[in-house]
Amino acid sequence: MGRLFGTDGIRGIANVDLKPTIAYALGRAAVHRLMPAGGAVVVGQDTRRSGDMLVASLLAGAASMGADVHRLGVVPTPALVHVAASGDFGAGVMVSASHNPADDNGLKVLDGRGLKLDDVVEDELEALIWRAEELEGRRNAELGRAFDGAPLVGGYLRHRLAIAEQVRGDVRVALDCANGSGGVVAPEIVSAATRSLSVHFNEPDGTNINAGCGATAPAALAAIVAADGFDAGFALDGDADRCVAVDERGEVVDGDQLIGIIALDRIERGALPADGTVVVSVLSNGGLAAAVEQRGGRIVRTPVGDKYIADAMLVSGAGLGGEKSGHVIVLEHTSSGDGIVTALEVLGVMHRSGLRLSELAARIPLYPQQQRTVPVRLKDTWQADRQLLTAVQDAQQELLGKGRVLVRPSGTESALRIMIEGEDAARISELADMLAQLASERLN
Repeated sequence: MGRLFGTDGIRGIANVDLKPTIAYALGRAAVHRLMPAGGAVVVGQDTRRSGDMLVASLLAGAASMGADVHRLGVVPTPALVHVAASGDFGAGVMVSASHNPADDNGLKVLDGRGLKLDDVVEDELEALIWRAEELEGRRNAELGRAFDGAPLVGGYLRHRLAIAEQVRGDVRVALDCANGSGGVVAPEIVSAATRSLSVHFNEPDGTNINAGCGATAPAALAAIVAADGFDAGFALDGDADRCVAVDERGEVVDGDQLIGIIALDRIERGALPADGTVVVSVLSNGGLAAAVEQRGGRIVRTPVGDKYIADAMLVSGAGLGGEKSGHVIVLEHTSSGDGIVTALEVLGVMHRSGLRLSELAARIPLYPQQQRTVPVRLKDTWQADRQLLTAVQDAQQELLGKGRVLVRPSGTESALRIMIEGEDAARISELADMLAQLASERLN
């Protein structure tokens, strides 16, 4: 698999790349590295069939090192974050590949504060995984035990229901649960903030998570909203840590516009700390930055990955951050991305402003932007290819002062990601296609 930890934990094809032995080794390594003073581990999972297999392996590994394990069962990742941060836990692990296809799975590791690990700690944990069998385990009387942690999710549910009651408005909403873990709590929470709620894609069977639905495939929800006259639609991803919105016309609202809608509302209400600072990744659209700055706010950019967003928020004191993919962190409510909270925040803005979602999105006009994901074998060495590097530099020079070019290796796939932003939509599309074609030819 190469380096185990990517942008968001360990991911791979379950039982092929991501074998149960890795989950077992992670359980042992996490207890050894993250819990030297003892404590318990809390574990959650999404609806993938492989989740039970990997959770069982994690449990065995952690218990072999003397740690009790509390199994939450199927829960959204933000629910695991909430539980990990509010209980006497030394670590948390979410078994989920988020928005990826059902055959994939992943292991997201949290510390006892419910925060994702620093890169240095991930590197240390990875080194321990490869020699996990060398770690000294416990004998029978000192082994950890397994507990049903499902009742602990009640705290998360109550917290989110309180937010929903505060933003309740007279709107009709359609909700796409992606056949994922958000479906266990999202309908109850979102319905508390609406006049009526229609729930879709909430029949998980272990193999249909994110399949033609959810945040990465919002066209299905868009058709439902347009056909049935809803005021808004919200699509979660497989573990409900991101959200994509659809306006009353059935048009998908860009993730940067979602961040902007929340940011402008909070700036206007004086409810955005650190002088209106908003933390976004290098991928976020320049139009979002312009809209925030024009209203007196400030933009801070980070590398791609919600853990970098969260870190920069803590350093800067920002109360809002997110990625254009739909990961949004509202620090007043949570230290992680939560698609349900994002939906509630947007519903609150709609209620307070009296504006339709399309009108709110129009307040954040976006610059033309093109993105390409190019499957390649040699993603981490692209800058060593002189021809490709020269082409990227030429594109950057052409757009100087009128746009930007970003090329980076994917943190979750064997692929190169290319983003180009500029004034001329046709030209940036041509440049994106050219660089994608060249990358495919040179790096495979």
